Amino acid sequence: MAKRYEAIADALREQIRTGRLSPGDRLPTEAALVKRYKVSLPTVRQALGVLQAEGLVVKSHGRGNFVRKPRTKVVRSNGRHQWEKDRARAPREEREATGATEYDTGLTVNDLVFSAEYREAKATEELAAALDVPIGTRLLERTYRTRCREEEAPFNVVRSHLVYDLIAANPDLLDEANEPWPGGTQSQLYTVGIEVGRVEEHVTARPPTVEEVEELGLTAGVSVMVLRKMSMDTTGRVVDVTEVTLPGDRTELVFTTPLARW
Repeated sequence: MAKRYEAIADALREQIRTGRLSPGDRLPTEAALVKRYKVSLPTVRQALGVLQAEGLVVKSHGRGNFVRKPRTKVVRSNGRHQWEKDRARAPREEREATGATEYDTGLTVNDLVFSAEYREAKATEELAAALDVPIGTRLLERTYRTRCREEEAPFNVVRSHLVYDLIAANPDLLDEANEPWPGGTQSQLYTVGIEVGRVEEHVTARPPTVEEVEELGLTAGVSVMVLRKMSMDTTGRVVDVTEVTLPGDRTELVFTTPLARW
């Protein structure tokens, strides 16, 4: 038999799913729910906590509980890498028309707000091993955030590491003011004579940090996926190591693997 808080959560959940409560609507006050269901305040708060953990309801302190507006979904497939490579040498006008985030979300350039931060860093033991360089080697660390113009939280947080001396031949690659770069990283690497021949990705999941909860607008109980991407040139040399932190409640990873026929 369902507990009282579970029954209340079920009733409110049904109202949300049937549209009686629409995205952005405020739920009845806690006092009103106590009176309606003839239960204690802790029971009502427990029911609301269930809905908040499911991502259906968001609590605004001092204002009440609201039906959460669905976030833009990101569908990230391994086909995006060949798509990006096919465009790397295209005319600038074509590259400016759309980018990888648009590819993943179906949005347009005008729907998005983008930011980039560059800084010099030294290769840690982990990065040095991945890039096959000595520990302490000078790197360019790039942090990217892109969000839908109508939303506050970014789709993800991207941190990319390039060997500084590998790209220094093109000073434009060292200046964050040139972002967003039409055509993305593969186009940037092309300007210094690097062709990406293979991309390897590793995906893990973990609880978010306090900072990630705030920055990505995560609700209680939502995990993050961490995608570690290594881009290799045509000789097998790793030329870029990128870590992407993805919210688990609005990201779908799709892997399509063509199989050879018998």
